[in-house]
Amino acid sequence: MKNPYDIIVRPLITEKTTKLTDSGKYSFEVKQGVNKIEVKKAIEEIFNVNVVSVNIINVRKKRRRVGRYEGFAPAVRKAIVTLQKGQVIDRFEI
Repeated sequence: MKNPYDIIVRPLITEKTTKLTDSGKYSFEVKQGVNKIEVKKAIEEIFNVNVVSVNIINVRKKRRRVGRYEGFAPAVRKAIVTLQKGQVIDRFEI
């Protein structure tokens, strides 16, 4: 089995994801190539909660520009995890 701390890269904390926490949904950046079952087991093991569902989104790389220099922001894989009603993740630290 993979180490759960290798599967979950970091929590995603934005204005939109903080609004989702009111409905029991938390967003994480996960490693490329992992599936929903691995994400579910990793979240349950790290935070000691019950996961109801996992949705995974692949975000393409974006063209970025700083002054005259151009490059790309990396492609990421997001997981939106829905917890069982009444459960919360107190802190977003990994």
